[in-house]
Amino acid sequence: MAQCGVHLKTCIEIVGWLAASLIIGAYALISSGKMQSHQPLYQWMNIVGAVGLIINSGWNGAWPSVGLNVVWFGIAVYAWRRSRKAH
Repeated sequence: MAQCGVHLKTCIEIVGWLAASLIIGAYALISSGKMQSHQPLYQWMNIVGAVGLIINSGWNGAWPSVGLNVVWFGIAVYAWRRSRKAH
């Protein structure tokens, strides 16, 4: 059983790092002008990144980070839906 817990902890850490990489990558692409905020990929990078950070933060009991990422997720979903309706 202990091995299962260690393996799950490692998976949660990987999810957190991948999620952070997605959000940072999205920000870098926007800041460098290689992507526009209305593009679905930008919003999906933020949506998936926020979900990953919610999982990681919740697992680690970092509730302010969970709250931040719930809001981040909501903003990204709203923006994605809005851009989808515009096209």
